[in-house]
Parts: sequence; C-alpha cells; structure tokens
Amino acid sequence: MFTNQMIISSLIFVVAYALIVSEKIDRVVVAMGGGILMVLVGTFSIDYTQESAFRAIDFNTLGLLISMMVIVMITQRTGIFQYLSIKMVKLAKGEPWLILVYLSLVTAVTSAFLDNVTTILLILPITFDMCKELKLKPVPFVISQIFASNIGGTATLIGDPPNIMIGSKAGLTFLDFIINVSPDIIVILPVTILAFVLIYRKNLYTAPENKQKVMFLNEKEAIKNNSLLKKSLSVLGLTILGFMLHGTLHLESSTMAITGAVILTLISGVPVEHVLKEVEWKTIFFFAGLFMLVGGIEKAGVLEFIASNIVRATGSNLLLLGIAILWVSAIVSAFVDNIPFTATMIPLIKDVGVLTGISITPLWWALSLGACLGGNGTIIGASANVVASGMSEEIGYKITFGQYFKVCFPVMLATIVMSTVYLMVFQLR
Repeated sequence: MFTNQMIISSLIFVVAYALIVSEKIDRVVVAMGGGILMVLVGTFSIDYTQESAFRAIDFNTLGLLISMMVIVMITQRTGIFQYLSIKMVKLAKGEPWLILVYLSLVTAVTSAFLDNVTTILLILPITFDMCKELKLKPVPFVISQIFASNIGGTATLIGDPPNIMIGSKAGLTFLDFIINVSPDIIVILPVTILAFVLIYRKNLYTAPENKQKVMFLNEKEAIKNNSLLKKSLSVLGLTILGFMLHGTLHLESSTMAITGAVILTLISGVPVEHVLKEVEWKTIFFFAGLFMLVGGIEKAGVLEFIASNIVRATGSNLLLLGIAILWVSAIVSAFVDNIPFTATMIPLIKDVGVLTGISITPLWWALSLGACLGGNGTIIGASANVVASGMSEEIGYKITFGQYFKVCFPVMLATIVMSTVYLMVFQLR
C-alpha cells in the first residue's frame, strides 16, 4: 500500500527532479534544497533526520571523486594528456569519427577494470585537448564516452558498484560476470558507438588544414615536467592496482584513492590550495544533495514498494520476472542512483529463490544489466554522467538535461532491448 509518507517523499523527489530538468535553478541548489526539505519534512513523518540524511550520503563515492580529481589535476600539470591526445589524433589521421570510435573503445575497456568515474577523469582531459587542437565541439565525444564507461563497467565484477554489491551478496566471481554478462556487452558496445557516429555525423567534421596542422605536432614537446610525470604515473599506477585489489585487501576503493591523492600531493610540490581550487566542488555538492533526496524515498519505502510489486506481479515465472527486473531496474536507475535500488532488490531476489525454489542466478544478470545500463538514460543517471557533464561545463560546453535525454534515452532503451533478447535466448530458459 502506498502510504502518506511515501506520497510526500515522492512528491518532494519529483518536484526537485522537475526543477533539475527545467534548469531554471542551478541543479546544485535544487539537489541540496530538496535534500534538506526531505529532512525537514521527514523528521516529523518518516523519521528521516539529519543524521539519517548524512548516512544516506555515499562518502565512499565522494571520497573517490575528490581524491581522483586531485590526482588528475596534479598529473595534468605534466602535459601527459596533451601528449596522449596528439598521439590519438595521429593514430586516427585526424579523422573525428575515428577518434570518437577509438576513445569510446579505450573508455569501455578501461571502465571494465576501473571505476567509471576514474576512467572519465582520466580520459576526458585527453578528449578536450584533442578537440581543442582539431577545433571540434567536445559534446559528441563526451556523451559517447559516458555511454562507453557505463557499458564497459557492466561487463565485470569490479566495473560498476551494483555489480560489486551483487557479486558480494550472491557469491558470484569475476569469472561469472565475464561469462554471463560480457557477451551481451561485446554486442552492445559497437552498436552504440555506431549509433553515436551516425547521430553526430554532421558534427564530426574538421577542416583539412586542421588535420594537417595536428599531424605535424610533436607530442614530445607537450611534456612539461618529466620529474612530476614519473611521480604522477607511479602513484596513479599504484592507485589503480589498489582498485583492483581493494576487495582482497578488505579496503574501500575510496581509501585507495585518498591514499594516492595524499602521497602525490606530498611528493609533487604543488601547493594544496592550488589543487583544491581546481576540484569540481559543484559536482560534489550536487551528489551530496542527490544522495539525501534518494535516501528520503528509500527511507519512506518507495524503492522497496517498487521492487516488491515487481516480484508480486510476476510470481514464480522466471522469464517474466527476469524481464521485469531488467526493465524496471533500467528505468528507475535512469532517474535515481542505482546503488540503493540494487540494495533493495538483492534481498527480494533472494526471497524469490527461497519461496519458489527456482534458480535465481539469471535474475542477478538481469539486475546487473538493468541497473548499470539504465544509468545511461539521463545526465544524472550515473556518477560518470554527472562528473563528465560537470567537466564539460567547466570548459564552456554545457550539456543540458533535455539535450542529453533526447539523444541518449532512446539509445539506452535500445541497449535494454538487446539485453532482453540476450537474457531470453541464453539465460531465462
């Protein structure tokens, strides 16, 4: 039953979301304002206090974001991103559509082994430098890389937070995800890259003289500080290794990132205040407000209501249940953070196994594909989306909610259709 508390919290969330979409008020103000309103109302209705709201904030994500921003900002001073952008352009012979393909593939593969946000923070500076050299608008490249990061992250156990949660609770291994999820991703990735090449084909053009000019650039001249470069790459490499081993070491990924940021700040000689000024604090506070908003509807039981009704409506029919989990997870994850929804779905899927006696393993793959791929649907559907749009806005190319939604929501739905076919043929039988 939908209670008054669920109605109130949902109304606050929907109004806040509508204001974010309209972009008439800065989204950071809306997210923080909506979060605090959820606390003010929730204190007297759903026991959603300030302490509850702060607990809803995923400080692991925020710590990871801030720390990787610090590492990237210091590394950027070496000129390595300019070096890589020139190498990438030369490899593609200055052809914009081919550069989009290469960058998307690199982003997807990297995201399979690193956190999506970390990948975006590493790849986008290269993209911006490349676009500057070729006099191209970066928006098509940014959007294609957002998609690639979320698609690539879906393929492995460590690529996206929902997969880590599912693997931990369901006892699934890295190899299980490779065998059961990556075949779908291998098909989806080239299809979506081709889609973006076709969608943005008119924007993927630069004058022949720009191509010729770039081909004569000497990438070695881009390196400004060899000593800092060695330090930065060493720390970055150790941090990435830490990400891959954090489960074995029983440490959070943010702990690894914070350690790397502190060490690099200490040995780089770059003043702390200079680095912190370059951190995208607007993105950080937007995330904090969004976590508080989602925490309110979670506390009120809205997410559990949605999840339990999926199970109730489909009964013990594995095919219907799998498809329902896939699609509802995708739609919900496009508009709210996929972590709390995944956390809500995990015990419910386990209960289905206990009550019906059916093998629920295919349902984990449906949840993974839906929660991870669904984040591509809107500009705030996943952490990587928010960070990428914030970085793009910082250099003067704002990606609006409507602009992103019009292009990307249909493409996201296409990936879910492909996943539906994959699950029906290979899993839900």
